[in-house]
Amino acid sequence: MASTEGQKTEGHNITDPDVPPSRKKFVPLENNPDVMNSLIHKLGLSEKIGFQDVFSIDEPELLAFVPRPAYALLLIFPVSETYEEFRRKEDTDRKDYEGSGESEPIVWYRQTIGNACGLIGLLHAVSNGVARTHIQNDSDLAKLLSDAIPLKPAERADLLYESQALESAHQDAASTGDTTAPSADDKVDLHFVCFVKTEDNHLWELDGRRRGPLDRGVLDADEDVLSEKALGLGVRAFIRRETEAGGDLRFSLIVLAENLN
Repeated sequence: MASTEGQKTEGHNITDPDVPPSRKKFVPLENNPDVMNSLIHKLGLSEKIGFQDVFSIDEPELLAFVPRPAYALLLIFPVSETYEEFRRKEDTDRKDYEGSGESEPIVWYRQTIGNACGLIGLLHAVSNGVARTHIQNDSDLAKLLSDAIPLKPAERADLLYESQALESAHQDAASTGDTTAPSADDKVDLHFVCFVKTEDNHLWELDGRRRGPLDRGVLDADEDVLSEKALGLGVRAFIRRETEAGGDLRFSLIVLAENLN
């Protein structure tokens, strides 16, 4: 579905950053690595790497099952009032991100498709850091990234909005989960955010619902996104805010790493 002139992406609304009801919507992706791998491998990511569950970040014996290094981390979390208060406060003094081009420190996508936060999270994970080197040449994903990099965020969002390859792959993947897929019109209160480590060792928080990418700090060369420092700069901050507020603790984690099978 191509966007019409009246549907072109506008600037960020800090009070209500959700996708307007007039925009097209996707069936929400199930929080399931098999579903995510189906989507991203169809688009052109090498099957040498893929998404896997992280069952605990507090139990070393469970964390030991996760292949390392971890290239990207997807956090699925509740959009609670505690989180929204934090987001509004942090974004108030920030300007809308306008980066583009090969010199851009990070590739960031603004979300303008309803219920597509899972898709945006996957794209953030594979468009940056080491994972980007595993995109197969001449694939839909390679072309999408090549077309996206020169564009400013608004035009980049329109590129995703109009991509038939993305829409088709998402539709196929959304129908393969273990549970009955919800309607595209259902309101979902869980959201995906991606953490990636770039070549210069910076940890970035990437969320298409924010004003732009968020540089959360510098990691050591041997630290990945599941290192204790990275978790402290990212995931644990989310959990701590909700815990201190007595809030909603429906958190889950999925990591992008090498496939061992």
